[in-house]
Amino acid sequence: MSGFAGTGALVRLAARRDRVSVLASIVALAVLVAGSARATFDLYPDAGAALADLSDVLTNPALLAIYGPLSDPRSLDALATFKTVLLGAVLLCILAYAVVRRHTRTEEEEGRLELLGAGVVGRRAPLAAAVLLGTAAVLLTALVTAVAAVRVGLDPRGSVALGVSWVLVGLTWVGVAAVAAQLTSTSRGAAGFALGALGLAYLVRAVGDTAPEGSALGLLVWLSPLGWGEQVAPYGANRLWLAALGVALYAALVLLAFRLLERRDLGSGILGSRAGPARGDLGTSADLARRLARGTVIGWVVGFAIAGVVVGSLAASVESFAQSPQMVDLLRRMGGIGGALVDTYFATELGFTAVVAAALGVTLAVRLRSEEVGSRAEVVLASGATRVRWAAGHVLVAAAGTVLVMAVLGVAMGVVRGVQVGDVPRTVGTLLAAALLQLPAIWVCIGVVTALFGLAPRWTALAWAVLLLFFALGELGSLLGIPEAVRNASPFVHVPRLGQPVEALPLVVLALVAGLLVAVGLLAFRRRDLA
Repeated sequence: MSGFAGTGALVRLAARRDRVSVLASIVALAVLVAGSARATFDLYPDAGAALADLSDVLTNPALLAIYGPLSDPRSLDALATFKTVLLGAVLLCILAYAVVRRHTRTEEEEGRLELLGAGVVGRRAPLAAAVLLGTAAVLLTALVTAVAAVRVGLDPRGSVALGVSWVLVGLTWVGVAAVAAQLTSTSRGAAGFALGALGLAYLVRAVGDTAPEGSALGLLVWLSPLGWGEQVAPYGANRLWLAALGVALYAALVLLAFRLLERRDLGSGILGSRAGPARGDLGTSADLARRLARGTVIGWVVGFAIAGVVVGSLAASVESFAQSPQMVDLLRRMGGIGGALVDTYFATELGFTAVVAAALGVTLAVRLRSEEVGSRAEVVLASGATRVRWAAGHVLVAAAGTVLVMAVLGVAMGVVRGVQVGDVPRTVGTLLAAALLQLPAIWVCIGVVTALFGLAPRWTALAWAVLLLFFALGELGSLLGIPEAVRNASPFVHVPRLGQPVEALPLVVLALVAGLLVAVGLLAFRRRDLA
């Protein structure tokens, strides 16, 4: 029997299982690019004036570290996609990694690949199917996004280059995820390798982009696949030939993954798991939940601390925005408030980072489902822990993790901004409070996960689509012209922004909704059968 026997059937099965999440992600990324471009066109009918207004802002080192350089300082199309080229590439990498990991390491960890291997399925078929599906997701996302970009009025050749830059980076992370699945023996380990590599690539690119002109550090951009993607320069130089670098690295990584597959046993990884202590110190199921989440939370805390420093340092450049009435209008529409421009800037950034923090909460809460289907929940429940106590432990860890990262973000922003204005204590207090006021909306997202886990466990992962919907309605709804009645469905619309008076009623209602969703989920889990 061939090692690839059954690949076609596995691809069809995987595509059927992922049809909702992958298609929703593709549409969300295409809307992100098209909506951002349309909003820019509406705000800046005069391209020359727009680029003149923003020339100093767009070369700010902190902004370059986050979004990379503008591909063409004379192109309104380049400005319209300034934030979405790199951001979309990173999100596409996460999609590629998630697809490949789910159908390799996660399936193997949960024992399903062993059952498939007992049939007419070759040893290489599951990895081949995961790589093919991940590749198809990347290519389809790039195609749909390029078409959407052309439909809103962006240059066709530049739109093709945008798709090429995303394909270059996305295919690389299909290969990275395939290799990570062979190196580790757990899905958490694979996530650490793949997402750690993504973070390292982002950091290397940021250092290269912010290096002084003529410095040797600028060459670091070419050591990062994300740097290759931005060097395609969509709506600028349109260097389509750089796709060859991504395809070559993709092929090399996929071949390496298959070589590593042949060198390990089913259920194990090339890198062995570290043995635990002879005597454990975990007394309750909640202790176990905290231990499982520790590495993830530490990584997110570091990321939010860096984000807080960057956002705080950019505040010094915000006053230059006042020269551009269009940019002031954009910030106020996204921040949802008027008042001081710096407050509007911080409100806008806090709105986005709150959605990112909600993604951490969803990540930790969704672990309930993976623990159940992997039969690990059954082992814990057999030890005497009740269902409600076990599930509540994971939910509380998710909520506490979001509190921690938002607090770190607020403190980091406050310290940096406080040094700028000469009043650290007051600025830290103000920005920390503004960050923590986002928490009730974040907890609603955790409640959605819990309710789905209890009521419809097979659809627990749908919480990601709900989070994307909340993000689109709350943070982009005003820019996209969505009616206010529809936007109010997002919990992020109802939390107070910096510069607004704080009203207790919306926060209490959001907290009650989150609590009700959690209670419904826990009670439903108590009454249903385990997977």
